[in-house]
Amino acid sequence: MGYRVGVDIGGTFADFCAFDETAGQMGTVKVLTTPDRPGQEVIDGLKALEDRFGIPPADITYFTHGTTVGINAIIMRKGIRLALFTTENFCDVLELARLKMPDPYHLLSARPEPLVTRDLVFGVAERMLADGSVDSPLDKDSLRAAVEGAKRRGAEGVVISFLHSYRNPAHEAEAKRLIAEMAPELHAFTSHEVRPIIREYERSSTAVIHGYVQPRVSQYLGALQGALAGIGVAPEPMITKSNGGVMSVETGKTACVEMLLSGTAAGVMGAAFVAREAGEDKVLSLDIGGTSADVAIITGGQPGYGMNEGVGDFPIFVPTVSVTSIGEGGGSIARIDAAGMLTVGPDSAGSTPGPAAYGRGGTQATITDAFVTLGLLDLSALGFGMVSVDRAKAVEVIQPLADKLGATLEGTAEGIVGIAVSGMFREVSKLCSRRGIDVGEFSLLAFGGGGPMMACFLARDLGMKRVIVPPSPGVLSALGGLTADLRNDFTETAYYDLVPANAPRIAETIARLTDRAGHWIRDEQHYAGTPVFHASGEMRYRGQSFEIEVPIDPAALAAGNLDAVHEAFHAEHRRLYGHADPAAPIQIIAINLVVTGHSAKPTLPRSEPRPHEVTAKASLDAWLDGAKARVPLFHRSELTPGARFVSPCVIAQDDTTTIVPAGFSGLVDAHGNLILTLSEPSHAH
Repeated sequence: MGYRVGVDIGGTFADFCAFDETAGQMGTVKVLTTPDRPGQEVIDGLKALEDRFGIPPADITYFTHGTTVGINAIIMRKGIRLALFTTENFCDVLELARLKMPDPYHLLSARPEPLVTRDLVFGVAERMLADGSVDSPLDKDSLRAAVEGAKRRGAEGVVISFLHSYRNPAHEAEAKRLIAEMAPELHAFTSHEVRPIIREYERSSTAVIHGYVQPRVSQYLGALQGALAGIGVAPEPMITKSNGGVMSVETGKTACVEMLLSGTAAGVMGAAFVAREAGEDKVLSLDIGGTSADVAIITGGQPGYGMNEGVGDFPIFVPTVSVTSIGEGGGSIARIDAAGMLTVGPDSAGSTPGPAAYGRGGTQATITDAFVTLGLLDLSALGFGMVSVDRAKAVEVIQPLADKLGATLEGTAEGIVGIAVSGMFREVSKLCSRRGIDVGEFSLLAFGGGGPMMACFLARDLGMKRVIVPPSPGVLSALGGLTADLRNDFTETAYYDLVPANAPRIAETIARLTDRAGHWIRDEQHYAGTPVFHASGEMRYRGQSFEIEVPIDPAALAAGNLDAVHEAFHAEHRRLYGHADPAAPIQIIAINLVVTGHSAKPTLPRSEPRPHEVTAKASLDAWLDGAKARVPLFHRSELTPGARFVSPCVIAQDDTTTIVPAGFSGLVDAHGNLILTLSEPSHAH
């Protein structure tokens, strides 16, 4: 037995969580990220684990890692120079997209520049029909001309996305083979290998995103493998995926599109794990890091899943944990706009230079600087001692904003926090409206470096009655990687009526996908247990434009019985849209299969609660809810299971600070979670 280590790299800190398989104990550390030297923070963090807890790299038996290399390359536009080869006369697929304005309420809003500019898109003479038959064969001379044009314009790679390749990929495969002969120096990617889905833009865009980041991600993962092996970490490292699962680093080198939202997904999986352990059925997770606030709905201990999540400026059409990202994190910058109004975000100071209070060269006011100015952070315990906090520097960047507004220093700092909370309130309200949930029935589970700082303010405005703060909220995403299972998604387009005559076709597709999934989990991931397979169909009433996903029972299919599938579709349609039409014909557009290999899970320590009242031994001079106050200061280690305390108060610990305004009562449960219950009516600031 040894140690299972999870790592998550955020905008400011890299978080590490080590679980001792023998003692059942957990150790956590944070180190600053090194944007100029990607991967160095992993080595720094493992050294910190060894220094602090005596965990030698040779004793690590499992290592999982969430990386932001891919998504950062997209956000900063630092991927490779790509060309796109399309079917002749279909060269405008990326520009046309779905003809939607990014902001329908802003008449001058513009869609982002595609990752492949129009001068690097080339049409190739070939044509596959929707049924998979060949209308026009692949023209080699046309392909050669496209390759030569791409090389002249400095392309480093090529994405091949031909019409209807989801049905028959032969032309894409042949083009890739020929490109390897004509120009072996070019990276070549095919849309059917990345994501063989119907709808041309979605398939092409996803393939382009994959090709754009793949060389950079592959290089990073290779360097990570070498670095870990160099310091004595023996097991094959695992990478967290956007769908909440994990895969081997070796697989990740060629499946980059599946891990773009890995860090975000790991946080949600960590929150779901805490919710299950605590017996919480309805939870809204709130993960606030240095650059953003990420919100997800968790019911019955499981997060929601979906497609079409945003990666930078672009949607990505692979299965992901459903997360809403809001551009307000601890490092989000506050400024006064052209109209003289105070605004916050979405741009962030990140880890370099970071908030001004960190003394790393930051010169712009951030949300963290506002909390420091208000006196609500215990400056002696922050980021495991990785940063020293200077209130004078925070005041230095907040005061000019106050002067321009003609407001007080404290009023301006509180205004920054209030604007950030209002932005979260708006986005969370929209999310809950779209999903048809009553947010008042949910508990808010806060984590990340900034989540516990802002959760009570947001819960109070939303009318939520409970806030949960886990024992190590600042590193919950790293813990999430340790709770994740091996998981992969497979899909195949169907596009026919859901009638008994087609039941054998559906069964054959599920069997084919099951074979592929079994090969992936046993031969590529070397899973020795018994995998679990889950089949579903993307279905719609004939004539509709979009589908909903419904489970499919293979045993019922074998008997030619589709009644249960029909009933499940009608029920889900009624739940989502308020109506159903049992007499209308149903189409099945795609068949999906998820394979899961369950991994060993850490167990959270549990102690029998011993009810007792706790009084703070220290206090802070702070500004809270519009007034100066002496606010009690607790250290998290003082709050053992069964402890009760009152608000307002501040709770400090190594990885974050929990701020509890008036109106909440506090209790520590058996797992060490802070349960903060709102006893007064909610009110918005």
